[in-house]
This record gives sequence, structure tokens and C-alpha cells, in this order.
Amino acid sequence: MSEKRDYYEILEVDKSADAKDLKQAFRSLARRYHPDKNDADDAESRFKEIQEAYAVLSDSDKRQQYDRFGHNPPGGSPFGAGGFSDFNINLDDILGGDFFSSFFGGSRRPANTGNDILLRHSITLEQAFTGVKEQMDIDLPSKCSGCSGTGAKGGKTTTCKACSGQGRVRVRQQVGPFVQDVVRTCDRCSGLGSTAESSCRECSGDGIVVEEQSLKVTIPEGADQGMRLRVRGKGQPGKYGRGQPGDLFIEINLEEHEWFERSERDLIMSLPLGYADLVLGCEFEIPHIDGDKLKITVPKSSNSGDTITINGKGMPDSRGRIRGDVIVLLKLDMPRKFSKSVRKALEDLRQDLLSESDVIVRMKADADDRRRA
Repeated sequence: MSEKRDYYEILEVDKSADAKDLKQAFRSLARRYHPDKNDADDAESRFKEIQEAYAVLSDSDKRQQYDRFGHNPPGGSPFGAGGFSDFNINLDDILGGDFFSSFFGGSRRPANTGNDILLRHSITLEQAFTGVKEQMDIDLPSKCSGCSGTGAKGGKTTTCKACSGQGRVRVRQQVGPFVQDVVRTCDRCSGLGSTAESSCRECSGDGIVVEEQSLKVTIPEGADQGMRLRVRGKGQPGKYGRGQPGDLFIEINLEEHEWFERSERDLIMSLPLGYADLVLGCEFEIPHIDGDKLKITVPKSSNSGDTITINGKGMPDSRGRIRGDVIVLLKLDMPRKFSKSVRKALEDLRQDLLSESDVIVRMKADADDRRRA
């Protein structure tokens, strides 16, 4: 039989912990290891262990005795002859009534509130730069007009017999070694207190139908990948004609651009150049997302991998006040085939460039520079 763990270790608190610290630790651990929320094989045993530790340390007399004698006090178990399994404490008083309701179907969100809906919408980088107002035709769930969302034919309902119209029922729930009376939403009427006499044919008793709706959506300038726009009240309607509808969230997806990649407000692009362009320098103009031309000046004696920063030509922020930069990465574009004349010119050029011995000298000099740095 394994030796019992220290109660303070179980609750993950110091021996100086006060009543508030103990209660906070117990609430956190009990939620984590409750068997209805944790599928681990040892969840139930850990949950009982946590309850036992708290039962002792939250009682000033039992805690004082435990601090002095540990798990073997004079007279045996502090819980009496029956041990901890027969010991009874009121968990509602300790944890608060919302603790069990959160485990057994309760929620801070009203039970009849409709679910939120997520829709992904693609835009171009140019649209993200300027912002855009779009009218979107979307198939969305809406309240059935034939039954006013009740799901009942003609909207006729009767009082629920399971809860007598209260919408909530009291059930007895086993929680570890404790038996608790828990008030929960009635399953038969989903908390409405009434049920349909017969189902609506238009919505098959769901109270919801899918219809095309036209929405005007404003996408702000500077919109980025993953940005979510909320359209309140355009989510799923409240259940059975009651409760508030959920919200519609439109998540922005940026389409790939021909040459730009976005990094927050900066725009990054690769510019493939020939060897002559890198050595002699050059200038280019390309169409830009702001409608102007983007002028790129490559300085003489550039190397592949060098970057050029063009300030203030990137994306705007969400307020349109500050723009990021364009960062150009220079890349050597090496042709796969050469004509005879080009190959001959390269052979002649090589004579004017570094010889093999010069390359070795240059490599050693670079290594010395790195060591000194």
C-alpha cells in the first residue's frame, strides 16, 4: 500500500497558506481533476485525494492536529471510525453554487442564447490596403416564420410535465464520496418550461430555417490575416423563439499576392537579378498596391541576400495613419543555360576577377575578421 502524500503537497500550497489560499487551490484542482471533466485513469482517485486534503486543512482543529502528527494522529483517522468516505461536508458552501452547475450543464451564457457563426471571407492585398465595403449574400439560419421559432405547429405549446413549467429540475448527483442535490436545466423542454403539441412542418420542429440574407460589411484598411469582424445578432437564433441570437463572425483570409508577402505592416518581396545588375547597380519600377509605382534602386556592388528598405510604402495600421515599409530581398538569378558568346565573355571576365589563390587569401581574411569581432 502506497504512503499517503502530504496534504499541502496535494493542494499545491505552502504550509503558511490561509483559508482563502486553500479555497482557491481546492477550486482550481477540483475543476481540473473532476471525473466528469478529466478522462485520465487516476482522475477519480486524485479528486478524492484533493477533497480529503481540503477537508483536513480547512478545519482549524484538524489542521493543527495534522501539522503536529501528520497522517497518524492519536486516536486514528480525524474523520472517525468510518474514515473519509463517511465524512460529509457541504461542497456548495465551499465551492459556491456555480461550481456544480458548470460541471453539469450550467453556463454563464443564457441557455437559450443562439450559437455564434464563423464565416471565412477572402480579400486581396489591395483590398486590405484600402479597406472595402461589401454587400454579401449569405445563407444564414433564421427564425422560422411559420411557428415564430417555437418549433411547434401554429406556435402552440403545452406546459412541460417533467418540470411543471419551471424549466429546471432538481436531481441527486454523486460527486466522489458526496451526494449532492443539483438544480439543472430540464432536458425535455431545454429549459423553456413548455413543449410542442406537434412539430412545425416548415422547420421540422427546430424553429430555425436557412435563408439567404444580404449583409453590408465594412472591412477596415490595414485588415490582416485572421482578423475577425463581428456582426451582432446575425448568428443562430435563440432556441425555440426565446433568448437572444448569437453573433456572426467574419474571419479575413488574405489571398496570395503576386510578389508581396505581408509581415504585420511590412511588405516583403524577393527581387531576382542577374550578376551584372548586382555589380553595376540598377533601377526598377513595379506597380504598387497603393496605385502608384514602387521605385527600387539597387546600389552598385550588391550581393545576393542583401536587403533594401523602402520606408513608408508598406501596409497602413488599422487607423490608416502609419504605414510600414517595403523590404526587398536581392537574389542572384542564375540562368541554367548560356549561349557560346556569353560563355566566352564569362571566361574572359574570370581572368579579371579573383584567381584561385586570391579566393583562399580572401577566405582567410574573412575568417580573421570574424574572430576579431
